[in-house]
Amino acid sequence: MLEHINILDIKAFILIAEEGSFTQAAERMQVSRSHVSRQLASLEAQMGVALIERTTRRQRLTHIGQQFYTSCKQAFGSIEQAVQQAVDDTHHLRGSLHVNSVGGLIGEELVAELVTRFLSQHKDIDVELDFSSHRIDLIKDQFDVAFRMGELNDAGFVGRKISDIAVNIFASPEYLKQHGKPSHPQELQQHTCLSGSVSQWRFESADDIKSAAEVNVEGRLRCKSGRALLQAAIQHQGIVRLPTLYCQQALENSELVPVFDDWHIASVPLHLIYHKSRYQPQRLRTFIEFVVNEFKQKPLS
Repeated sequence: MLEHINILDIKAFILIAEEGSFTQAAERMQVSRSHVSRQLASLEAQMGVALIERTTRRQRLTHIGQQFYTSCKQAFGSIEQAVQQAVDDTHHLRGSLHVNSVGGLIGEELVAELVTRFLSQHKDIDVELDFSSHRIDLIKDQFDVAFRMGELNDAGFVGRKISDIAVNIFASPEYLKQHGKPSHPQELQQHTCLSGSVSQWRFESADDIKSAAEVNVEGRLRCKSGRALLQAAIQHQGIVRLPTLYCQQALENSELVPVFDDWHIASVPLHLIYHKSRYQPQRLRTFIEFVVNEFKQKPLS
């Protein structure tokens, strides 16, 4: 029965009950009196109950009609409140943001610091910041936005590049003194390497951009933590591939040095990804703009 009831007929009934008149209800709806009468008749026929007793001179709600009016009025009030809240959330800076990010230095320091400054500027917004390492699904995992490194293949969301992250190959001077310094990437297969989530290292020649080399690395230490790999390299355990910003202090202290002079690794893009939607909440639009502007002012590469 419910699937055949027209919501517009219920709204017409509510107006009739409130106005106490078919004519006045019709005027509010900007339709004819006969149209309103047909709507009520259709609703009563679908429900199999009388909602309004009417004579040539007067009308009144039946007992069932009064109960139905009260329930419907409350229900429509809840719907109006839900609509208003959705509109407010879209146009006002308040509510919650669920943010996912790569971990390590980029997430736990750079992204976390960005989020903290964003919160200090917007007191009515709260953020849940997650550092899950798996490739999350924005909709399934209920995230509004995520920071991701590398190329993006999924066309189901918007991917906005916010920076390029310089990557290089490093080792400690002591390791190179003991094992020698490779002159070509292929020689890495004769060295002890420390690998993260990327086991295929691709190089480009500094002299000839068309000249490239790829090396499959089976690291003695395999770990997805950049900090752990950095410490192992500093302790002379092997050659490591890391974002340069991870190694700034170690480079300044001469604990690490670049391995190659004539070969380099292409920068890795850092993206901000979010849902495709014409009606993003204002808090999300503001966060995206904030992040993009911050990286424009302070690029990572």
